[in-house]
Amino acid sequence: MYFQTFSQMKKMLGQLNAWLETAASHAKAKSFDPNVYLGLRLAPDQLPFSRQVQIACDSAKLGASRLTGKEAPTHPDTEQTLEQLVARVRSVIAYLDGFTARDFEGAAERVITQPRWEGKVMSGADFLLEYAVPNFFFHTTHVYALLRHNGVSLGKADYLGTLSMRAP
Repeated sequence: MYFQTFSQMKKMLGQLNAWLETAASHAKAKSFDPNVYLGLRLAPDQLPFSRQVQIACDSAKLGASRLTGKEAPTHPDTEQTLEQLVARVRSVIAYLDGFTARDFEGAAERVITQPRWEGKVMSGADFLLEYAVPNFFFHTTHVYALLRHNGVSLGKADYLGTLSMRAP
């Protein structure tokens, strides 16, 4: 279950990468700087677009890291361009490419914590279902919504990506 979940996150990061490329093309076609996207928000109290991308990436890489004990790559959250955000997404995809199902053996029982939880812990199973998955999709969906809201031509198929369909 854990390996499949992170395989889906990797797929969604691939979709997010495609959305960023579509956004760059949209900006070029409309003759504006694509870096304008980085500061966009749906509400004044919402984190900007750049942080949504960063947190989606962090949710995937740190979730996998905490469940497997493998060190995650560091990203200093200093991206100033759409191109730099694309590089971050690709870096996390490459990191997730390095995992196998075996890496997640025992993940359900692993004790998970992080500094901002102030001494509290979760089981790996609870962490995955209650925190890692919802947090990843929350921020990924915000990236998608911000782009759609600002005229980038994306649809449901762009969100879902290629499905593993076959004839019966």
